[in-house]
Amino acid sequence: MDILLYTLLALNAVTFVVYGIDKAKARRSKWRITEATLLAMAALGGSIGAWMGMKVWHHKTLHAKFRYGVPIILVLQAALATYLYINYRQ
Repeated sequence: MDILLYTLLALNAVTFVVYGIDKAKARRSKWRITEATLLAMAALGGSIGAWMGMKVWHHKTLHAKFRYGVPIILVLQAALATYLYINYRQ
């Protein structure tokens, strides 16, 4: 269980930083990280980092698939985590 928690913490930290990097690149009109990659990072467990990155960096907040998609992913992941915790705790 501890390894899963540490993995999720690391993934969320990396996702947060990646959103910041993409925002910095957007400001300088540089090569960008694809939206598919940003959403995949959220879907693979980095939804808290993605949501925080959107809020802190003010990034992708006007795009509907991010404005609604990331919170939906976060709620679904929280529901799954709650279900797994309730049904499989030792």
